[in-house]
Amino acid sequence: MVKQINRKASRAKRQRRVRAKISGTAARPRLNVFRSAKHIYAQLIDDDARVTLASASSLEKDFSANGGNCDGAFEVGKAIAEKAKDKGITTVVFDRAGYLYHGRVAKLADGAREGGLQF
Repeated sequence: MVKQINRKASRAKRQRRVRAKISGTAARPRLNVFRSAKHIYAQLIDDDARVTLASASSLEKDFSANGGNCDGAFEVGKAIAEKAKDKGITTVVFDRAGYLYHGRVAKLADGAREGGLQF
């Protein structure tokens, strides 16, 4: 009998493993990514103070692209970089949250880099 792989549990396991190694500070926050089937979200998190410094998603009112594809993810990356720049943040730690660095996650990172964030 072939066992079914629980993808959600596997991702959660990878996520815990990565979070044990990286954390964000006020000077260099963690850029966290969450993707669903239709949308993509990004947050800048200060783990020391346990506070979210800025966030951007494909659900925002001024967002015109589709969050379920790479073009939308690129726009969300540029939006989070713009919000980070307004707060005086230039360097971040990228947290892909257990997702493969491919597709929408990679495009969000490219958009953030083009917007001026360094990681």
